[in-house]
Amino acid sequence: MGELEISLRDVNTLSIMIRLSLAAICGGLIGYDRGRKRRPAGFRTHILVCIGSALVMITNQYIIEIMKYDTDPTRLGAQVISGIGFLGAGTILITGKQQVKGLTTAAGLWASACMGLAIGIGFYEGALIGCIFILGSMTLLHRFDAFVMSKTKLIELYVELVSVKSISKFFDFVRNNNMEITNVEIIKTRTSEELVGLFVTIKQKEKHDHMKVLTLIGTLDDVVIVEEI
Repeated sequence: MGELEISLRDVNTLSIMIRLSLAAICGGLIGYDRGRKRRPAGFRTHILVCIGSALVMITNQYIIEIMKYDTDPTRLGAQVISGIGFLGAGTILITGKQQVKGLTTAAGLWASACMGLAIGIGFYEGALIGCIFILGSMTLLHRFDAFVMSKTKLIELYVELVSVKSISKFFDFVRNNNMEITNVEIIKTRTSEELVGLFVTIKQKEKHDHMKVLTLIGTLDDVVIVEEI
């Protein structure tokens, strides 16, 4: 192990600057992807989480190596891992159409905190490899996940109909097109007292592209809005 590498593993001005800079870069990469997709926690939030986590571990290492206190080197880091949950919970939202949003962002914040802890203790290799995997999961796997979801037989829809009387007509239309309704919830819409909203889970007997199913349902005269949720 060379002198530079030893220096970067110890707590000194150079290692602190490099660790915090690396935390800002790695956290920024994750946050940029979230910010570009207009998620609640974006570029600055991820940077702050990663830098804060790194600083916690640097402080922990400083307490042990410089101040010579005999304590658990993972103690402060454990508090970060559990404490970051409140920030992640704030990014999870349930929309008016009962869609759960923000789970990936919350997981990204937690992963950024863990990445910051690795950087803060000087585990550069693990942090950089982890950054690549986290970023890859958020970007490349997002497309794969969307592709898989679009090919499943189950489709969850939000449908608005012109009146309550249209519900039975809608059900008959679905059944006549080789599909079945496995779950349904009826709600009042905010736009009009006459319109009725449905949260519907439809199971296809033959697998089709979801957009094709949406287009088919949209052809029914009584359907005002149809969206996949």
